[in-house]
Amino acid sequence: MEGLLEVNNLVCGYEDREIIREISFIIEEGAFLGIIGPNGAGKTTLFRALTKIIRPVRGTISYRRKNILGLSVREMAREIAVMPQILDIPFSFTVEEFVSLGRYPHLDRFMTLDKSDREVIYGAMDETGIRDIRYRKIKQLSMGERQRVLFAQALAQEPKLILLDEPVSHLDIRYQVEFMELLSSLNKNGLTVVVILHDLNLASEYCTDLLLLDKGEIKRQGKPEEVLNYRIIEEVYKTFVVVRENPLSNKPYILLVSKSAKKGV
Repeated sequence: MEGLLEVNNLVCGYEDREIIREISFIIEEGAFLGIIGPNGAGKTTLFRALTKIIRPVRGTISYRRKNILGLSVREMAREIAVMPQILDIPFSFTVEEFVSLGRYPHLDRFMTLDKSDREVIYGAMDETGIRDIRYRKIKQLSMGERQRVLFAQALAQEPKLILLDEPVSHLDIRYQVEFMELLSSLNKNGLTVVVILHDLNLASEYCTDLLLLDKGEIKRQGKPEEVLNYRIIEEVYKTFVVVRENPLSNKPYILLVSKSAKKGV
């Protein structure tokens, strides 16, 4: 497999403060990469750099060997879908109207949506389970429903790569699992996935590779079993944990331990 996205000696941050410090990694085509780390580790800053919200201070980010700073918004949107944390959507779009916006990078000037575009839009709504609310206004939806609408819009772009920033943060347990199962299925069908996650067990269960950030640097990168051992987690997260093997998936499973329980160890 070839490298799809390459980060080389990246330094970025805000004003005179560097958050991400000289990190390099390659995301191969077909990967399912989870970016994890404690609050303040630099996950969101890295996400903003990958999506051109902020510019690197130094270093480069390349997509298919092209510096992303040289790609237009339309060029990027034809290949890369971005799902940020919940947005405040200012316009009174219906669900279907908002999801339809995902098709516009593929339309030339003055073109309108045709039958094939509609099929993609309805397919995206079906996959995310929102077709039955397609006529409702975005502002009438719960945070969890909005999250799924954002995802449907991203899928309507028919991307080769999708970047997601904490996509399950507003979903209950059922929808967290459904969301990650859908991501996993899409990944197995060729979609390259890069997702920021707080939940280490979800990251372990669904991601094929993990990148652990700490204080703006890469602490560890590799398979879940290579990254999620108790020594690394305790060092980075400053908390006591027990790591076991999930008996069904054989993936690492992290158990939190309270201070009172720790005293009895």
